[in-house]
Amino acid sequence: MSTTIQDPKTLLESLLSNLGYQVAIEEKVTENGKVLDLQTTDDSERLIGRKGQTLLDLQYILNRMLFQHNENAEKVQLDVDGYRFSEDDKLVDKAKKAAEQVRRWGDLVELEPMNSYARRIIHNTLKDDPDIETQSVEVDGTHDKAIILRPKN
Repeated sequence: MSTTIQDPKTLLESLLSNLGYQVAIEEKVTENGKVLDLQTTDDSERLIGRKGQTLLDLQYILNRMLFQHNENAEKVQLDVDGYRFSEDDKLVDKAKKAAEQVRRWGDLVELEPMNSYARRIIHNTLKDDPDIETQSVEVDGTHDKAIILRPKN
């Protein structure tokens, strides 16, 4: 196979071009690995999708293609104009506020249903909190799960 398949940035450029998008891609390395940030103006909303779902789907497809060629390939995250990191920050804030409510009132707090990526951010934010435990629970009629926060015993 060609080296195009092995390089995530080149593969993504080709994929997006075939889908009719013209975007510049900035490659970044964070503590969580490689991030490809799509720099666009006209197509940002379409690439992000409702609640970021199109972006997550595109990321999934890219990673599947990379892993298909090399099962040891490094997982790549996608972002559009900094959208994901802004949303991640909002989730961290939401987790901290909910934990504070549990501390203050001693009651359970249930967050709205969310996808696995968002739940992972919530769980990781609070995993070292000595007072709070988190649990994902099924929600009827949806593939998403909600998170319940409760005081640790």
